[in-house]
Amino acid sequence: MKICVIDVGTSSIRSAVTDGHRVSCFRQQRTPPNMPEPGLVEFDADEMAAVILQSATEVVEEVGGVDAVAVTNQRGSAVVWDRKTGEPVGPALGWQDLRTVGECLAWQAEGLRLVPNESATKLVWLLDQHNPDRTRDLCFGTVDTWAVWCLSQGASHVVDPSNAAMSGMLSDDGSRWSDEITKQIGVPAHCLPEIVDSTGVVGTATALPGAPPIAGIIGDQQSSLIGQRCVLEGLAKLTFGTGAFLDVCTGSDRPIADKRSDRGTFPIVAWQENGAIVWGVEAMMIAAGSNMSWLIDDVGLLGDPAESTEMADSVADTGGVVYVPALYGLGTPHWDFGARAALFGITGGTTAAHIVRAVFEGVAQRAADLLEAAEADSGYHIEQIRVDGGMSQNPVFIQILADTLGRTVELCPVPEGTALGAAVLAGRALGQWSSWQEVADSWSPRAVVEPQGTVDRERWREAVGRATRWYPELSDIGL
Repeated sequence: MKICVIDVGTSSIRSAVTDGHRVSCFRQQRTPPNMPEPGLVEFDADEMAAVILQSATEVVEEVGGVDAVAVTNQRGSAVVWDRKTGEPVGPALGWQDLRTVGECLAWQAEGLRLVPNESATKLVWLLDQHNPDRTRDLCFGTVDTWAVWCLSQGASHVVDPSNAAMSGMLSDDGSRWSDEITKQIGVPAHCLPEIVDSTGVVGTATALPGAPPIAGIIGDQQSSLIGQRCVLEGLAKLTFGTGAFLDVCTGSDRPIADKRSDRGTFPIVAWQENGAIVWGVEAMMIAAGSNMSWLIDDVGLLGDPAESTEMADSVADTGGVVYVPALYGLGTPHWDFGARAALFGITGGTTAAHIVRAVFEGVAQRAADLLEAAEADSGYHIEQIRVDGGMSQNPVFIQILADTLGRTVELCPVPEGTALGAAVLAGRALGQWSSWQEVADSWSPRAVVEPQGTVDRERWREAVGRATRWYPELSDIGL
């Protein structure tokens, strides 16, 4: 079976043809967000649509047609457009955008707990800017909604629960939009997309050759969870993209009653099939791969990501340097938007190699923070963890990660498991997989890495404590 998977990430858009096991055709185009001012993250929705349609058309034509299309995407971003013309209003706002900090504090005072990386806050900002009296017929969508709208040429205005749940507007049981929340923040019900199953035909991609059915929609982290075959209770994966996300499949019951636990994890809708939700626990690192971008684009210590492997491997340790990767704040378990990245322990003998290795170790230490919190909240002890994402291609980092976690690391057979997961969902809709057990049994890692050493977690915790609350007014924002 040939599935065209459109994967809309934070900094690139990828289209691939896959059977759910391997990728046979692939296109990728960098689409970095615009950052007009510190804390503002925007993107051009029309440009995104053009790249989606071009890349998907190219791979579909190259393989001579596909059986279905699936969409997976960055979560928490917001697009608003005119229902009649299909034209976006204003810039689309990325999930990292912090312009809604003030609104979040005001809602928090009213007893409503929203944070800037939830798309509801961005929707309200866009409505206030472009439809203050709420009289225009506008559509809201997360990135999956916008992609499906464009693929179906305006015929389908839908969202799956894995994305809807990241908006901050979903009911506690994950089944519907919350009337209470949408009314409190001033969101008209008619602008919201219909909530549909993650697996199932929800429209037709009439904008692509052959007009294949759209049969899978899923948020990127949930897609990676499925792609790495973590579809049974207690299985977990860790994805290193712009940020990093550790997800554990927990089954049919909501694992955490509150929106966020005291340990900083939160319940996620992993996927929905035939109206039934499968839940998970997620722990989040706001900055992972973006630390490498910082080293390359801003600091200039590296020319490209490939240089980091040799440089980090050229030293046996960091020479006492500790890096806290909090470029945009700290996620799980701290949820401190006022924390900032910090380098400690620099001496006259510190070299660029020590700093690069310290960045690797800092990201790995944050991953250990995520693992500790996720294990505590899910109730599962995770002996092996499956890993994908850009940094998973770096062998030096992966060994540091295994040592820091103290667990076996199993590497995804392809760099990005997201394409495989979305393809599995579309395949389920078309009858490719007989059961989720069959999906789980098909896991085949490309490599297995065992821990070879230990790390100093106490020293790490001391460094994190010093990096927190750098901007106290931002630190007071919490879920």
